[in-house]
Amino acid sequence: MNQSHSNRRQFLHDAAALGAVGAFGAGAFGVIGVARAAPAAKVGDIATISKQAEYYHGWPTLARRRDGELIVTYSGGREAHVCPFGRVEMMRSKDDGATWLWPRVLLDGPIDDRDSGVIETASGALLVTTFTSLAYEPQVGKHGGRWAEVHNRLTAEQRKAELGQWMIRSTDGGITWSQRYSSIVNSPHGPVQLNDGRVLYAGKELWTGEKRVGVCESKDDGATWAWLATIPTRDGDSVANYHELHAVECTDGRLVVHIRNHNKANSGELLQSESADGGRTWTTPHPIGVWGLPSHLLRLRDGRLLCTYGYRRKPYGNQARVSSDGGITWTDPLTISDDGASGDLGYPSTAELADGSLFTVWYERPASSPKAQLRAARWSLEA
Repeated sequence: MNQSHSNRRQFLHDAAALGAVGAFGAGAFGVIGVARAAPAAKVGDIATISKQAEYYHGWPTLARRRDGELIVTYSGGREAHVCPFGRVEMMRSKDDGATWLWPRVLLDGPIDDRDSGVIETASGALLVTTFTSLAYEPQVGKHGGRWAEVHNRLTAEQRKAELGQWMIRSTDGGITWSQRYSSIVNSPHGPVQLNDGRVLYAGKELWTGEKRVGVCESKDDGATWAWLATIPTRDGDSVANYHELHAVECTDGRLVVHIRNHNKANSGELLQSESADGGRTWTTPHPIGVWGLPSHLLRLRDGRLLCTYGYRRKPYGNQARVSSDGGITWTDPLTISDDGASGDLGYPSTAELADGSLFTVWYERPASSPKAQLRAARWSLEA
């Protein structure tokens, strides 16, 4: 969808006022983080949507299909935040999140399957992402029992060979799924569809390749992937401390990526990088004044950008920011939830419903149990 002439003129006016040297020049984005007054967030009831409270559920992603169905994928079947039992599961809602059908296991490999992303492409294909991890290995001796039995199903060499960044694909609405295949990079919330038909995946090579941070593209609806561009590293930063990216396309085709940053400068804050040429080149990441992790980006139907992220400081919960100028400035924070029991929560993702209201899903460990559950809120932006 193309941006209107009036909105484009307003963007250029704003960029010039900020000392812009171009739509994505250093001058235009050197002052990102100047907050604008936030619209009010009207949040309805917050509900737990997990079906099996005996398991730990984490790191979900929500997508709304063209027919209105909501799909959430996540890492389920777990004993803890780190364990060898993780598997990729999916739930569906046909009534805007009021009720959810029983979960289905989509992928259960021999080691831990973790964070899961999901999108529906323009063709109607579903793409689900995950990555495999051996982070649990140091704890096997402590736990023994089932942990050791699962761990020892493979040799050390076989376990290492299982590490990767993975995708599965369905062309029949999620009834049948492909075998897993490499997506080159990983990030918790997966790729995004672009207006030119490409699917873009901003992420990180976790276990394979050169451990790059950047973007991959698919020109065949997510079936295969190719490296497109590296996102540059800020002076003084280590690329090893860039994590969990997510991208969004603005109404005029510009791209914005958020990065979870754990370098000394702006540690725990979101960094932002932009591309004006379809993802082939990127600006150096810069802070936007948002402490939180990680970000999920969504372009609303009115063209505004919505950023939702976990807030792992008291009061623990989830927050949102809005940008009306393609990521040049972001509003003050809006609170979606602030009743978390600990910092073991977050990874919110959001879908816009038919009536313009918003639906956000995240994971959260309650005070009453060590088993994190999926929670959800329906809310709206008030003028």
